[in-house]
Amino acid sequence: MNQKPGKQGQKYIGFEEDIKNGMTTTVKIVLDARVFGLIEEDQNCEGWFAAGILALQEKVTDAWDKNGFIPSRLPEELRLRHEKIYKEAIATARINGWNPDREIEEKHR
Repeated sequence: MNQKPGKQGQKYIGFEEDIKNGMTTTVKIVLDARVFGLIEEDQNCEGWFAAGILALQEKVTDAWDKNGFIPSRLPEELRLRHEKIYKEAIATARINGWNPDREIEEKHR
């Protein structure tokens, strides 16, 4: 059963498959973990159980807590890394049909 993490026993589909649906919460966790060096940049977390993603999210939250929660407040090296990683991910998501404006509109219906 390869799906987005959430229900116990389900495994994450992996970054490349998830990003086809846009900038999901799990995609952002993976991206931030890459920015902070918590996982390798080629780690896609495919097959991880929800507990692993949640543990990674806690580490990401701790890293952001130490760095002001805003990309512009990151030390230069991390800020540039964040910019690069997110720019590539956003471009890929858009190529796959992600439209952030549509996502916002759908959330406010």
